[in-house]
Amino acid sequence: MSINLSVLLVILGCAIVTFIPRIIPFIVIRNIELPKIVVKWLSFIPICIFAALIVDSFIIENESLLSIDWSVLAAIIPTLIVAIWSKSLSVTVIVGIVCMATVRFLF
Repeated sequence: MSINLSVLLVILGCAIVTFIPRIIPFIVIRNIELPKIVVKWLSFIPICIFAALIVDSFIIENESLLSIDWSVLAAIIPTLIVAIWSKSLSVTVIVGIVCMATVRFLF
């Protein structure tokens, strides 16, 4: 198997472009003490991303109408209950995967 130099350069370029925006913020703020309000605001980012992923998965757009995917909602409800009860991301993800697998197996 031979590797084309241009393909290798494109892969390396993509790796660098992906690596830079993920690492530079950590390097820049490594020695900076952020204000408490900024730290509190940043603590809500994972919740916002999680909520956006959930809403995107159970709301279906058909032409100009919105509807709910009830099978996905059936998996979301127990996952949400476990998330509130356990406050553990790992447990929540595992329960969510098991619930969604069960719903897909049954329906």
